[in-house]
Amino acid sequence: MGTADWFLTRPERGNPAYRQPDWREGNDVRAHVHGTAYFARLVAEVRALRPGDHLLFTDWRGDADELLCPEGPTVGELFCDAARRGVVVKGLMWRSHADELSYSGQENRQLGDEVHAAGGEVLLDERVRRAGSHHQKLVVLRHLDDPGRDVAFAGGIDLCRSRRDDHTHRGDPQAAPMAAAYGEHPPWHDVQLEVRGPAVGLLDALFRERWDDPHSVDVHNPIAWLRDRLSNTDMRADPLPERPPDPPPAGHATVQVLRTYPAVRPGYPFAPHGERSVARGYGKVLRRARRLVYLEDQYMWSPHIARLLAEALRRNPRLHLMVVVPRHPDVDGRFALPPNQVGRVQAIEVCERAAPDRVHVYDLENREGTPVYVHAKVAVVDDTWACAGSANLNRRSWSHDSELSVAVLDDERDDREPVDPGGLGDGALRFARDLRLTLLREHLDRRHGDDADLLDPDDAVRAVDAAAEALDAWHDGGRGGPRPPGRLRHHRPERMRKRTRLWAVPAYRLVYDPDGRPWRDRMRGRW
Repeated sequence: MGTADWFLTRPERGNPAYRQPDWREGNDVRAHVHGTAYFARLVAEVRALRPGDHLLFTDWRGDADELLCPEGPTVGELFCDAARRGVVVKGLMWRSHADELSYSGQENRQLGDEVHAAGGEVLLDERVRRAGSHHQKLVVLRHLDDPGRDVAFAGGIDLCRSRRDDHTHRGDPQAAPMAAAYGEHPPWHDVQLEVRGPAVGLLDALFRERWDDPHSVDVHNPIAWLRDRLSNTDMRADPLPERPPDPPPAGHATVQVLRTYPAVRPGYPFAPHGERSVARGYGKVLRRARRLVYLEDQYMWSPHIARLLAEALRRNPRLHLMVVVPRHPDVDGRFALPPNQVGRVQAIEVCERAAPDRVHVYDLENREGTPVYVHAKVAVVDDTWACAGSANLNRRSWSHDSELSVAVLDDERDDREPVDPGGLGDGALRFARDLRLTLLREHLDRRHGDDADLLDPDDAVRAVDAAAEALDAWHDGGRGGPRPPGRLRHHRPERMRKRTRLWAVPAYRLVYDPDGRPWRDRMRGRW
């Protein structure tokens, strides 16, 4: 298998200012499904840091009072304790909008204030495109005296409320407000990757690129400017300590980091015209897909991205597309809800027109029947290439916000049949296949190892479809008798009146799923 067959080469990345390695070999990558698993690992690793070690993080939202374990610590306590014992703590949080608009400006500022008081530094970063956000979720931990212990965490899980759920999906006791359909403690499904090896040095370097951007982190708003001055908000990044050498090899996985940065003025020094390697990475992989594209995605609501999936389905008559999405958007309201719905409706329509019998879209519920909010951003293609990160399958994530995803090619082949699902000689690789099977076993209420009928893509489609049909029939029949095993149901797209679409489609395209590409790329239909 050639790594360049699946990963982007430097010219393919489309960002001449990119100065980091195209990919790094010799890594150990593990997937943590759900916030409880990730948070427990994060607590253990941060508590092991010593004076002079580094804790670097980026996030979309951070709640200082979010308990990372049932008995604590909170996010604020964990990071502040590290800073007080001499760890170098540096963070970049999106400045965000006001809480009154269902955002997290106050919470992000509170976390920054607490870390600053303990001796660390957190900048509220608004170096984004108008109406955009910094959406990356990354923690990098460096041990100066023992680089073999260096570790990074990247994926879809924010350091905030609602994220600490587990496989039972009863929700985080500390919940953030969401649509009423998800209940008082919304069940939450998510994935974060733990990376060890030379790729940790790559992720460290990418954090430093953002930190060292010389442009102001402030918003171009006089009221915000005055508030920042009156509250003594830190607006200037202090110098970072010298970047440690890359950690030694730790495993057999090759890692590529994919990013989104929009085209902004002034441009980012590391991406003057933006970077859309998330989009380009998916585009390259989908051209290689032959048997199964497995996706879990919070949105999957852009017809522009759905066209790439549809093209792959048309090219390959044996290819199946399996997608797990939330049953409902995360917001309610007469005017907020339709724009959140219409994009997904359009995306599913685009895919189904290409291959109606090979598109399988599901949503999740817990054993009590409460819908599970799918926040994961995961892709597995032909059990070879796997990716998880912050980027959703929509135009916003592929062009407008800042995003960071980690793609993985494992050097270890999986010897279970079919040994080469795609038929291109690449083989089924251990990490990708294990990730897909782990997720499907949970969704089907199966124990570890109970997955013989999930290995072959055609068999997996039949098994998942049968489980979803049984659960649908149980609900449609009044929920009489024992509940069938499994948590997947066929996703039934919302019906929308034509007059609602007339205003919801423009609102969706302009506000919810904007395009951050330069005009030249838009006109050429190029990512």
